[in-house]
Amino acid sequence: MSELSRQEALFERLESGDLAQVRSMLESFHPSEIADLLESLPGRSRRVLWELVDREVEGDVLTEVQDAVRAGLLERMQPQEVADVTKDLDTDEVADILQDLPEDVVDSVLQSMDAQNRERIASVLSYPEDTAGGLMDIDAVSVRADVSLDVVARYLRQLGEVPEHTDSLIVVDRKNQYLGLLSLADVLVNRSEDSVGEHMYEGVGIPADMPAEDVARLFEQRDLISAAVLDRDKRLLGRITVDDVVDVIQERAEQTMRSMVGLGDDDIFSSVLSSTRRRAVWLALSLLGVFLAAWVIGRFEASIQELVALAILMPIVAAMGGIAGSQSLTISIRGLALGQISRKNARSLLLKELAVGLFNGALWAAVVAGVATLWFGDRGLGLIIGLAMIINLVVAALAGTAIPLVLKRMGIDPAIAGGVILITVTDVVGFMTFLGLATIFLLP
Repeated sequence: MSELSRQEALFERLESGDLAQVRSMLESFHPSEIADLLESLPGRSRRVLWELVDREVEGDVLTEVQDAVRAGLLERMQPQEVADVTKDLDTDEVADILQDLPEDVVDSVLQSMDAQNRERIASVLSYPEDTAGGLMDIDAVSVRADVSLDVVARYLRQLGEVPEHTDSLIVVDRKNQYLGLLSLADVLVNRSEDSVGEHMYEGVGIPADMPAEDVARLFEQRDLISAAVLDRDKRLLGRITVDDVVDVIQERAEQTMRSMVGLGDDDIFSSVLSSTRRRAVWLALSLLGVFLAAWVIGRFEASIQELVALAILMPIVAAMGGIAGSQSLTISIRGLALGQISRKNARSLLLKELAVGLFNGALWAAVVAGVATLWFGDRGLGLIIGLAMIINLVVAALAGTAIPLVLKRMGIDPAIAGGVILITVTDVVGFMTFLGLATIFLLP
């Protein structure tokens, strides 16, 4: 049975009220699949399904589910219950869950934990969620540089297990200061009497205050599986693993996608009032842009009445400008997100996009001018729309490249506001250029 068929079968059982069968079916689902099920259900059904989830996997499900959905589930859980279901999770996962709770509830949950877990979680919570310190897991295996590989091997056997995604051991000195890394493969293949210092390598030590986006970029650039997290004195605090970084990349991608259409972190089954409030702001900004474009058109009402062809052709100029601007906007936002754009190369990117806008403008201006001339039998009208097309595509390339840079410097997310501003600019410039040139050169 396919994954979709399994979900549909479970939903049917849930809708029919056969809760015993639903509970039995849930045993075959992975925690991440249960998280998907919860996200796919409206409020009441979601609560019913959550009550049927095995207590032993509730913690794993909470780590997989969307933040907005998780917050709703946590609201109905007692502090002791939260402590119980998270006791076997990694510290970074517990910290992620607790950050969705009110501060007073977090304190209650921490008090419900044993002293060792409470101290471990508190060390991660002391750092912002979107930093390396907030991402790190303090479960890291460290060794000294002056011990032999045989001692390391016996130490690992004594431990019985190592944390997941452990590809290397972290080498520290007596003061717990970071020295480098020792590959697990070196422990296995080299002479047992060799010292750790003979085979360790520098590796990557990440400052605890490094932004999560920079951490993800570093993992991507260097193909890391894990990395040590250090304080300002280069003392070992914990480690970050690739699974944490994948989560960061996925969350950033989803957030960018939602932001570009004004949805924020909206749960698809959140309340009507909550969804309405979040989307209303986006719609209001879009409406202001539309009114501005309509006002520009209104200034040329007499020209449009005298030459009806203007009303037919003017959407073409604005639409082409919007598409060209969106291409430049996407390149600029992507470059900022990947850290590829700085003050040193921003001018070069701007000039390149202007050149692309000019060449594309000339190419498609010739096509549109030819079509307009054949359509209306007016060569002057064709020349005017061609010229307007070139101007608008150049302006669109300029705006699409510059708007994200300006918004970023102002501390505003370009993915949220960039699209609205760009469409307003291309519509206003497109209408004003085409109608203005037509009024000046075609009408008496």
